[in-house]
Amino acid sequence: MEKKLPGVFANKVNGKAGNNEDVYYSHGTTEKNEDRNVDTAPKLKGKNVNQKINEIFSSNSYIYKADVKITLKNGTVTKRIVGRNATHLITIDNELIPITDVVDIERK
Repeated sequence: MEKKLPGVFANKVNGKAGNNEDVYYSHGTTEKNEDRNVDTAPKLKGKNVNQKINEIFSSNSYIYKADVKITLKNGTVTKRIVGRNATHLITIDNELIPITDVVDIERK
């Protein structure tokens, strides 16, 4: 019981395909911004700790890890954080820093 399958339809290509040769990208970087020497790091002043942590993790420069200076209730530490859960920051050394102990956090 052999069935003959229908043939596949393909249009003829009548010219050179120039796929992805012309690309336009408008991210907002203009000559004016480059001339003004604009600081692209977000300002973290006047925000609470959770907002600062969220901005660090959602910034364009955060890919896997972020070097930060954390001011805790009992001192200041410099760590490389890689993630967070609901209650703790997770460092690259698998240390857990309670968010309730964080007084301030800033990106280095």
